[in-house]
Amino acid sequence: MNDSSWGAPQAGYWGPPDQGPVQGAVPAGPPYDAHHAQQTRPMPIVPGAPEHGGDQEMDQGVARPSGPLFRDEPTRARPHPGEMPQNPESMSDAPQPVPPPQKKSAGRNLGAAIGVGVGLGALVAVSLFVVKAVFVGVVAVAIVVGLRELTKRLEERKGIKAPFVPLAVGGAAMIVAGYVWGADGAWTAMALTALAVLVWRMAQPPENYLRDVTAGVFAAFYVPFLATFVSMMLAADDGPWRVLTFIVITVVADTGAYAVGWRFGTHKLAPRISPGKTREGLLGAVAFAMVAGALCMQFLIDGGTWWQGLLLGLAVSVSATLGDLGESMIKRDLGIKDMGTLLPGHGGIMDRLDSLLPTAPVVWLLLVVFVGSG
Repeated sequence: MNDSSWGAPQAGYWGPPDQGPVQGAVPAGPPYDAHHAQQTRPMPIVPGAPEHGGDQEMDQGVARPSGPLFRDEPTRARPHPGEMPQNPESMSDAPQPVPPPQKKSAGRNLGAAIGVGVGLGALVAVSLFVVKAVFVGVVAVAIVVGLRELTKRLEERKGIKAPFVPLAVGGAAMIVAGYVWGADGAWTAMALTALAVLVWRMAQPPENYLRDVTAGVFAAFYVPFLATFVSMMLAADDGPWRVLTFIVITVVADTGAYAVGWRFGTHKLAPRISPGKTREGLLGAVAFAMVAGALCMQFLIDGGTWWQGLLLGLAVSVSATLGDLGESMIKRDLGIKDMGTLLPGHGGIMDRLDSLLPTAPVVWLLLVVFVGSG
């Protein structure tokens, strides 16, 4: 549309031949050409367009009617004098509020987590250095609770009924057998537990028998059998110091991964399994665990040296990370965040054993290689 339709008439517009130029008249335009008309697009009729020039109306402050220039353009009402516009967000000149900076959340209740961690550490220290048998009992109880959490989640989320009673009895027997008879006792108790799972499940209908007993054997190996390496470490003459070294390096590795990953983590380690873990966190776990390993082997283990501790810390950081990822894989398959709610700020027992269980055989084996079985 020509801009002059909204403003003053331009000079040189002519009216009828006998009147000469007419002020405010619209030019007649070029002669009609049918061929040219077919190639041009007619301008749409604007509703409410003014019939006369607009200079006088503009000078007097009269608002002119407005409408959409094209059919697909929405009609916007003009505010009356002294009225606020209906859509103030569209005003580009209006100052936009600056959102407050969001603090990076740690993702859990740190106060409760620290309190529970200190309490568990005190329980372990007292039972470990007072009477060895008491610590064996603490491990057996933790294993039974962990088995209960795992079997309940399997049944709730997948309908898998792994027999809990033979798993609990056999799991506690594995811990005691590993402490008293060593590796031979642990393997024997593991085989008897697997056999008990197969027999116990026979009392129920045969549907899903293979699925349930497979889950039961997996649970027996994953939780109590791996924990027997802790009781085997305890059986050595310097057993309490070996177990303390194992716990300290694993906890320090987890702490280093958590602290460095939370503060500096940007590159995901395994986003499909555990989105919160980063490569920077893994490097933090390696660095922290190697320092802790060097100190523990130099000052806590008889015959140990600092360079052995460096290797031990490196191995622990890898096994702890893999154990954590394995537990995350299980929870992701089950569609849960935590295995339980027993420990505030931590989740369940299995959420604390995830990195300890696969690390126990690694530490036991390296200590035997470095300083002997004791």
